[in-house]
Amino acid sequence: MSQLPLEARQFLRSTRTAILSTHSAKLEGYPFGSVAPFVLDHQCQPIILISNIAEHTKNIAANPKVSLLVFAGAEDLQANARLTLLGTAHVINKNEDADLRARYLRYLPQASGYFDMHDFAFYRIQIETCRYIAGFGKMGWLSGSDLMTDMPANSQLASQEAHILNHMNTDHSDSLIAYCRHVHGVEATQATMLGIDCDGFDVAAIVNNQTMTLRLAFATPIHDAQSARAALVSLSKSINA
Repeated sequence: MSQLPLEARQFLRSTRTAILSTHSAKLEGYPFGSVAPFVLDHQCQPIILISNIAEHTKNIAANPKVSLLVFAGAEDLQANARLTLLGTAHVINKNEDADLRARYLRYLPQASGYFDMHDFAFYRIQIETCRYIAGFGKMGWLSGSDLMTDMPANSQLASQEAHILNHMNTDHSDSLIAYCRHVHGVEATQATMLGIDCDGFDVAAIVNNQTMTLRLAFATPIHDAQSARAALVSLSKSINA
């Protein structure tokens, strides 16, 4: 099978910058674009937190079919990779899933004040299809199921994530710093694991008093705390080899 689905999924996991396009309820027939930071759930579906009084939320209420343009790097947008997701947005009660709320705030802590406002809610975008452009001459359409190819069906990571993060950040902070150096060539003074999923994990690294988020991929997908430990031990061994 082509590597394009895995590359597209890894790219999706590597950024939280996107433009959300909805069908305008005010001006029929016109698309409406807005900036939409997002976090992925453990099924690799984008989660956005939006106000009920926002224009795009009104549009979703009238027509939940949306597009999310995911991109990274502003230097040369046409040369850089980008991913256009098409799917259906569904509202989620932000009080129903404590793990999801915690995950969202680890990646986007600046949104913490929104949870005190009654008019904000989570929406999950269920991906139907997407178009991935990896660069000149490397592109293609993928279905939502194509994008999820090789993801473990029996993953327990959602319920185990908080425990894994607490263990790594409490007992293995030196290892996280070493991972940043080995994989990204970054000399971090502090590193904190933000999230872990079947394909890899994200680290908030402090470099020269600036915080950057680094993505580290696993060689093969994991599905629970035990396989996560094996993958992290393997990474440590490759550093010390």
